[in-house]
Parts: sequence; C-alpha cells; structure tokens
Amino acid sequence: MSTTVRVWDLPTRVFHWALVASIIGLVITAKIGGNAMAWHFRCGYAVLSLLLFRLVWGMVGGYWSRFRAFLYSPTTVLRYLKGLGAPEHSIGHNPLGSGSVFALLGFLLLQVASGLFSDDEIATLGPLVKFASGPLVRAATFYHASIGKWILLGMVALHLGAISFYLIKEGRNIFVAMIHGDKTVLLAARSSRDDARSRLLAAAILTACVALVLSLLKLAE
Repeated sequence: MSTTVRVWDLPTRVFHWALVASIIGLVITAKIGGNAMAWHFRCGYAVLSLLLFRLVWGMVGGYWSRFRAFLYSPTTVLRYLKGLGAPEHSIGHNPLGSGSVFALLGFLLLQVASGLFSDDEIATLGPLVKFASGPLVRAATFYHASIGKWILLGMVALHLGAISFYLIKEGRNIFVAMIHGDKTVLLAARSSRDDARSRLLAAAILTACVALVLSLLKLAE
C-alpha cells in the first residue's frame, strides 16, 4: 500500500530553487562581464548565504534534509551500486545521489571562496583580496576562472542527467517532488517536519547567514 511522505520541507525547496536561480545568474553575468560583474558578485554573495544556511539546516532541518539522513558508509554505497540497496534509499537521497550532493555543496563553497580572493588585474577585484598574499590570490583567481567553473558545470550536467535517468527509466519525477515536497512510497516512512515553527526557524537561520555575509563584506571595505 502506497503512502505520501513529506520529504523536502519548504525551507529546503526554497534553498534549492534559490540556489538554481543564483547559479544561473552567476553564469550569465560572468559571460556578459563588464558592468554585469557587480551582479556576478551579488549572486555569489547570495550563493554563500544559501550554502551557510544549508550547512546549518543540514543539522536542524526536516528529517530528510538532515545530512545524517543521507550520509552513507562506503560499504553501503558499494552495495547500492551492486543493486543491493535498501527500500528506504528511494525516499530521500540514495547512496549515489548523496555523494553528488555533498560534492556539489563542497565545490560551490570552494568556488565562492576562490571568487572572494580573485583578481583579474583588469577591473574585477574580490572583496577579500587585501587579506591574502599574492600567491594565494593568483591561485584563487586561476582556480575560479579556469578550473572551478568547469567542475561545477560538469556536476550540474551530471545532476540533470541523473534526474532524466530516474524519470525515463524508473518513472520517478524528482523535479516535481522538489516543487511540492512530497513522494509516494511503498513503505512506512517518517515525514520531514514542515510546519510554521520550523519555517520560522529556517527564516531566522537564513537571516543570520545573510547578516554574517554582509558583516564579512563590511569588514572588507
């Protein structure tokens, strides 16, 4: 007998789509260059705020949004690759998908951090350049402009490919689930908490993260 489970709480869904919009903004403004770089930095600050929020929400958010709900051992990952996954792996992030989530979050943090210390020696200067040595600035600039962006674009492509695979091969529409937050499953499973109190907590956490990023930028002035 199937049942509907709230997997992705509203704060997680808002984070996801706000992150998507910010990344699209980063790519577009980087391609345009010139005056658009001011918006490139704003999108970067938005991504940093969102990532800080997700790190906190990964500890206190809804059950399936918590990192411990999709932190798997290497043995579990290997068993999943051999087709020996557990039924609950179909609810939240499965062992393979969880790895891509952690990798994406990590490389996004690295990309944003490198951008803060980047200097193209023409017109664009990261806000934290003055706090770093010349070699660090050069390394950050090279990574941000020549390596990191391609890694992230590749990971996004893999992410979209995985979504297409599950839709075509298994009939699971992950895209829609990330909009309304629910999944229909064939086993009893707990739902993520997603009430007014948890949403207010998420709003407070996001506000604190935005304030932290703004304080960092003010320190750099």
